[in-house]
Amino acid sequence: MRGSHLKIALFLFIFLVPCAFVSAQDDPDPNSPAPGLVSGVDQTRVLAINTRLWRAGLPRNGPTMFLPSRNTAITIFVSGIQPMQDEGANAFRVYLQQRSGKTFELRTESLTSLGKSNYAIGLRLYDPQGYHGQPVADGDSLLYVTWRGQASDPLLIGLGGIGGMKLPARDQSPAKPTVPTTDYAGYRYSGDRTRLMEQAAFGPTTDLDYRIRRIGLRTWLNEQFEAPYPTYPYPNMPQMPLVVPTDCQATTNPTCFRERYTMTPLQQWFFMEAMYGNAQLRHRAAWALGQILVTSGTTVTQSSHEIAFQKILAHHAFGNYRDLLYDATLSPTMGYYLDMVRSTKANPNENYPREVLQLFSIGLYMLNQDGTQMLDGQGNAIPSYGQETVNNFAKVFTGWTYCNITCINSAPGILNYRDPMTLIPSNHDTTAKTLLNYPNAVSPNIPECSDCTNNDATTAYANQSLNRAIDNIFNHPNVGPYIGRLLIQHLVTSDPSPAYVGRVAAVFNNNGANVRGDLRAVFRAILLDPEARGDAKSAPRYGKLREPVQLLTNLTRLFPARDFNGESLSDGALGGHVTNLGQNPFNSPTVFNYFLPDYVVPGTTVIAPEFGLMNTGIAVKRTNLLSVLIFDGLTANATDSLRGTSLDFSEMVPAAEADPTGAQLVEALNIKMMHSTLTPEHRAAILAAIQAVPSTNSLLRIRTGAYLIAASSQYQVQR
Repeated sequence: MRGSHLKIALFLFIFLVPCAFVSAQDDPDPNSPAPGLVSGVDQTRVLAINTRLWRAGLPRNGPTMFLPSRNTAITIFVSGIQPMQDEGANAFRVYLQQRSGKTFELRTESLTSLGKSNYAIGLRLYDPQGYHGQPVADGDSLLYVTWRGQASDPLLIGLGGIGGMKLPARDQSPAKPTVPTTDYAGYRYSGDRTRLMEQAAFGPTTDLDYRIRRIGLRTWLNEQFEAPYPTYPYPNMPQMPLVVPTDCQATTNPTCFRERYTMTPLQQWFFMEAMYGNAQLRHRAAWALGQILVTSGTTVTQSSHEIAFQKILAHHAFGNYRDLLYDATLSPTMGYYLDMVRSTKANPNENYPREVLQLFSIGLYMLNQDGTQMLDGQGNAIPSYGQETVNNFAKVFTGWTYCNITCINSAPGILNYRDPMTLIPSNHDTTAKTLLNYPNAVSPNIPECSDCTNNDATTAYANQSLNRAIDNIFNHPNVGPYIGRLLIQHLVTSDPSPAYVGRVAAVFNNNGANVRGDLRAVFRAILLDPEARGDAKSAPRYGKLREPVQLLTNLTRLFPARDFNGESLSDGALGGHVTNLGQNPFNSPTVFNYFLPDYVVPGTTVIAPEFGLMNTGIAVKRTNLLSVLIFDGLTANATDSLRGTSLDFSEMVPAAEADPTGAQLVEALNIKMMHSTLTPEHRAAILAAIQAVPSTNSLLRIRTGAYLIAASSQYQVQR
């Protein structure tokens, strides 16, 4: 039976569901309307006009054909929207799809209100990031506009000529709920709540949905900011010698080795907290921050060492980013991973200073506040720092190493990873340093130490220099848009609009009380932004592929995870299963994380970081893992105390038993898993597969429907 389900799922995945990017009662309406792209007299063609010929108002008609180039400025028109006061052209994205299937993002330059919800968008008819800098003139193309994750219907536009393309069928909207049962439908903004639980938590649960419905999104977020964490205590693994003792070898004592010298205890705790923990937002935030400020068990092999760093991330998740940078810098885990523990004035190491700039704070190039790159007069990106800057920061970071003698967690025969690194004064560079220079730069220069004649003076100078260096980095204008965009990518959507990034960066720069770097305010801004909220999003490139960890946790929360026998809670032994999908938790292969934030799907211009883990082999492994999880349950990866994981589908049984046609079950799964966005084609295929299972076998019907949804790209891309 399962083989036939696999075939149907692959059919849905490849053919029926294109791999597209693809609140509570007291909250205001979170839904933004789709922009209406205005057509000309020929209602199949976009109303457009050369910008230099446009005077004002809405013209009756315009040219049917344009020659694309970086010098071709045109104006198009949209209706039925109400942008916020500060929303400009960067809130709108205009795409051009050609007959070849290539899609270009055109550069928007202006937004002009025409009154009565009508707006003019000025743009250039070329894509500087696309194929050879401009689209090819090949007759008709499709043009559409997106705003806040909603897309207009496409209209034709001629490039160098007309003809050769037809409009797609207009009725592409998701099917609406048709079974108004008390348990599964009828909630106002139920889709938006489900989407929030996928963004701000590790997946939806029925109890959490009821909670948010009762108190509202904003109140729930405030509740989450104060929720005790963690629900399950951190593993308290002892710090061990770097050389594995003979009585803890993998061959002679595999349990000891696994618990002390691998990430398994941390992985188990992480999945337990993700599946059952109450402070979901902090757990999700710490996971996201840990994929920006990366350390890895591939180098830091002891679980106790990596646990100590994860505590720093969680502690500062709703604090200030400046404090997070400071504590991460002095973390022995980070110090070992990026070599700061070995950096001395005689041999300053560039590794940490290079990564704290490139990956943890400002990035390689100067940014506008909406996250777009600043360009020089020749159109080139402007570097944010150079090698000399790295060299100077390397001098600041010299002399710190493990606190192995005087700290609380010091012990003979071990390296202390639990207390912050301490300074060896004789190893610290006391010469002058020149740091980042930017408008109104904070501490761009550190003078030499003229009185470092004893350890106390050198220690005071080193601590002051470190604080100046962190302040210099933290106050760089890139930090808000750079970190803001990364966090949006991890929580909401892979390719956020510049306007979205700009709004989040503004909150990073000032939380409303003149505080910079307030992560609580930043997460609130990300999750309550109009580009994040809404029952459904129609923009083709909106959303993000569920990374392997999220794919598994979403399902184990939707259908509550139990142990392999269904008798008690899962013990979280899921690390090996997601490792097979390319994401080994807390064992990132490089400091660049599991995937690059600017990864582009090959052959396209689609920015989609998580697709860096996807290939044909992984796609099959994802589908196979879902099949085993849903139909059989996952066995543990060891033979001792690890108990495996299965899913509890009992909540779906009433819907399956109430309707022998299977329609009510499909609708219940649609609401639960897809926030009511199943397409008619997808729904029909699932219903047919369910009806092939005898109506007396409700559990198999439920598993069949859940599997066919979970295996589809429509589900695997979180939208």
